[in-house]
Amino acid sequence: MNIIFSIILCAIFADFILQMIADIFNLRMLKNQLPEQFKGWYDDQRYASSQKYLRVNTRFEWLVSTVSLVLFLGLWFAKGFPLIDQWVRSISHSPVICGMLYIGILFILKSFISLPFSIYSTFCIEDRFGFNKTTWKIFISDRCKQFVLAVLLGGILLCGVLAFFEYGGPYAWFYCWIVIVVFMVVMQFVVPTWIMPIFNKFNPLDPGELKSAIMAYADSINFSLKNVFIMDGSKRSKKTNAFFTGFGRHKRIVLYDTLVENHTTYELVAVLAHEMGHYKKKHVLWMLLTGILQTGIMLFLLSLFIASPMLFDAFYMDKPSVYAGLVFFGILYAPIDFFMGILMQFFSRRNEYAADRFAVETTRDSESFVSALKKLAVHNLSNLMPHPLYVVLNYSHPPVLERLEAIGKVKGL
Repeated sequence: MNIIFSIILCAIFADFILQMIADIFNLRMLKNQLPEQFKGWYDDQRYASSQKYLRVNTRFEWLVSTVSLVLFLGLWFAKGFPLIDQWVRSISHSPVICGMLYIGILFILKSFISLPFSIYSTFCIEDRFGFNKTTWKIFISDRCKQFVLAVLLGGILLCGVLAFFEYGGPYAWFYCWIVIVVFMVVMQFVVPTWIMPIFNKFNPLDPGELKSAIMAYADSINFSLKNVFIMDGSKRSKKTNAFFTGFGRHKRIVLYDTLVENHTTYELVAVLAHEMGHYKKKHVLWMLLTGILQTGIMLFLLSLFIASPMLFDAFYMDKPSVYAGLVFFGILYAPIDFFMGILMQFFSRRNEYAADRFAVETTRDSESFVSALKKLAVHNLSNLMPHPLYVVLNYSHPPVLERLEAIGKVKGL
């Protein structure tokens, strides 16, 4: 046992225990009394269903996290990492090929373990609460497409990272960072244009009252918009959503078909005003730049630890390698990633408040935006009163009651 072994083990259990505590606090916040702001929106039965939905999902997450922890510790303490290493070394002498095989096996193992949980969540929990529309054909097709994309895109990127750190010398981390930055920027254009349509249909919004209202609003804030797309989200779930992705002429505002079915024209304009607000406030750009900076810091730290004997000793590895060092550093980096995640979610929640404010100020229609948020919360069985610790650890968006309170303060401006 060495210091890195102790750090990783303590970090794993600390994260597990902290998340468990946050979940318990979150469940204790549940109350039978409906918040005043949602009276007339939730009936007693649906409000009870929202609380039951939270309880069921929380307990299921406990099962998933416990099984994942036990299996990871089993692989670690049973010296599974060196056993896999011995096998891949018997197949090839190329460090890059060995690395692809080594990380590929770990990826397949993780996917295999998560598959039954994903099936249960989709076809049992989501179906039980009336959300699931996914058929077995769609489920299997999605998993196959995701696997192929992971092998093609992830495999190419992984091959480049392994080659840089194997042959790139002391500045390998910097060369690798440049390549990854280019990859991240390119994907901002590739994902909405070619990858997302692999999974869903994106049809331009038909001419009519809704399109005219959206285009008129976009013109009023000087937002260049060629079209709004309707995504067939209903083929997988009854949940509603909208999102913004991409840059320049590849930027895409998307409404779920379930959202269009359940909201008025004014409510939909308010929702899109929020999404356009993210773009006008440069939130998407800043999040990308922050991700680039995070990647650079991580790669620099990786270059310091990737050949550390203590890192390999912690996982019972006799033969150091770039590919195993990459995996082990990812595990060691988890505590840093945990705190960075909390910070990123803090800024994400702040951005959501700013986008809400932008939507209210530019549409001059706070009532429609408030109505849209309430409908979203009720339809998706959202937790109305999450515990503050749970919010800090897990929420990229502020709780809906806090958003409504903040919107109320904007009304008088």
